[in-house]
Parts: sequence; structure tokens; C-alpha cells
Amino acid sequence: MRGRLRERLKGVIPPESLSLVPRSYDIIGSRGKAVAIIEIPEELRPYEAEIAEAIMELHRSVKSVLAKESGRAGDYRLRRLRLIAGDPDTEVIHKEAGCLFKLDPMKVYFSPREATERGRIASKVAEGERILVMFSGVGPYPIRIAKLRGDVDITAVELNPDAHNYCVENIHLNRVEDKVHPILGDVRDVCPRLEGGFDRIVMPLPLGAYRFLDLAIPLLGEGGILHFYHWAREPSLFEEAERLISEAADRFDREAEIIDRIKVSQYSPRVWKVRVDARIL
Repeated sequence: MRGRLRERLKGVIPPESLSLVPRSYDIIGSRGKAVAIIEIPEELRPYEAEIAEAIMELHRSVKSVLAKESGRAGDYRLRRLRLIAGDPDTEVIHKEAGCLFKLDPMKVYFSPREATERGRIASKVAEGERILVMFSGVGPYPIRIAKLRGDVDITAVELNPDAHNYCVENIHLNRVEDKVHPILGDVRDVCPRLEGGFDRIVMPLPLGAYRFLDLAIPLLGEGGILHFYHWAREPSLFEEAERLISEAADRFDREAEIIDRIKVSQYSPRVWKVRVDARIL
């Protein structure tokens, strides 16, 4: 249906500008209430109201349309968003794989496009694991894991107070209070106070996660699994990430065995978000 946006806008905006209409946009929420987030080129600014109206006609659940005003930046990984149509209350409950995530995209980072990746990580977890999720946001990784596995103990660390508060609420919404333990704070301060021996650590921060490898490696037990995310440029998508992991392991007299490499999503024509999994020995 999203591919029909250009079709809906024929006769509304000039034909020569139609090709500039984005082919994709994000929808966060549910059938009751959702928010659409779209990147509108400068040339289409005069028609943004018409674009927003067309999106809301195509998706009756969308009550607000937000335009991207910047890339993700700052410690909270937020982008500036501008309301171009609809309800200024942009808090929604997003449904994903049987989980509920309450959030406001104006205040927190959340990508609906990574649902498949979250499912892949959850499926790798075995019963009885003790897991650390760094940069946990509103809780999608820990909650997806906790809903899939009956016997897990997950620590979720997040710096953004708004995201942490939503995570706490989402833990209750999904009834996983006994499995997920949220901590508000900077991983630099929190992780050194945690008891080591984690079976698995997830680092879903592609930009700059390498700066925190020295916190993650010592917390993994013998044979523990590290899920490391990184921005990478073609043609060598995994080489730098593997080197960063290996060098970090060496600093602690540990060995990193690379066990998986995944292209998660494409950021630009030659740049990808990748995941490298390593067993730390």
C-alpha cells in the first residue's frame, strides 16, 4: 500500500515532482492509532500537507504525520521530527510479534523496520540464559526475548529517561516483570557495577558501539555470545567489525570466535547496518 502514495498524489503535485515522493515511510502504532514518519525532500515542502493527507487516506489508523528534520544524533539517538498533519499527541502503542510497545517517536528511538532482526536475536537465545541488553531503548530486544523464552534473566540499560520510563511500562504491559530488569543510566557507569558471567550481550547501537566493547567483553562468561552492531561500507562489510571485536578481546586476554555475520539493513547506497556475532573464549 505504501507504494501507492505516488499514485494517490497524481494530479495533486506537479508530474515532474512526483518521482521525488519517497517510496517508503515508517508507520509506528496499531490499528487504533498510528504515526507515520516520512522524509520529505526540500522540493516537496510546498506539498507536504497534501502528502500527509494522502498518507492518512491510505492508512486510516494514522492520526499524525511527522517529517524527518535531521539524522539521528546525540546521546539519545534521536532525530528531530516535525508534525505536518494530524494529532499533536504522538504517543502510540506499537504491536510486534505479540508484544506491545508504548512509545512517543518524538521522544525516543524506535525502528519498526528492525522487527525481523529482533526476532532473529530472540530465536538464538536458549532457556536459562542471563542476558545484558545495552542501549535498550523502550525495551524491544529484552521484551521480545522474554516473551519467547520462559526462563531468562535480562538486564536492560538505557540512558534516555523517557525511553527507560517507556521500557518500565512496556515490561508491565507484556507481563515480563520477572524476567526483564531495567536500569536507567549510562552504560559506562552501570556496567562496571554489574556482576559478570553473562551468557549473551546485545549491543544494538550501530554508530559508535565499538567504544563500549571494553565494557561488554569482561562481563561475558567463558563462551558467552556478543551481538555487535556496526555501520559498514561496501565492499568489506564485516572486516572492520570483526577486527574491533578481536582487538577488544585481546585487551582482556580473551579470544573472539566469529560465529555469524548478518546484513541487517541498508542505510545508504553503499552503507549497511551489520551485525557480527562472536563467542568470547
